[in-house]
Amino acid sequence: MSLTKTERRKRIKLRIRKKIYGTSDRPRVSVFRSNKQIYAQVIDDKTGKTILSASSREKDIASAAKGNKTDQAAMVGKLLANKCREAGIENIVFDRGGYKYHGRVKSLAEAAREGGLKF
Repeated sequence: MSLTKTERRKRIKLRIRKKIYGTSDRPRVSVFRSNKQIYAQVIDDKTGKTILSASSREKDIASAAKGNKTDQAAMVGKLLANKCREAGIENIVFDRGGYKYHGRVKSLAEAAREGGLKF
């Protein structure tokens, strides 16, 4: 019996999470995308706390929501990079969350790199 799309993504996500771990020096950036929105969290796995987050639902991005979802993901990546710079975070570990590194996830990651994050 074949797996559904969500079951397959959960398996991939667990396989990735076995290898990726965020610390306070190098936190993990976790990406979640729904059909309409995209979210990114900077997480310290040692303490189990979310340091900061950015999403396409924030006022800055939602009000300037011209363009497609890939453009919105790029805006979220830039916003995340700015917030990380203000918090003093420069190096991160990127967790794509079981999604392919393509489309919105790739756009978010490349915008975060352009904003100054290293991963």
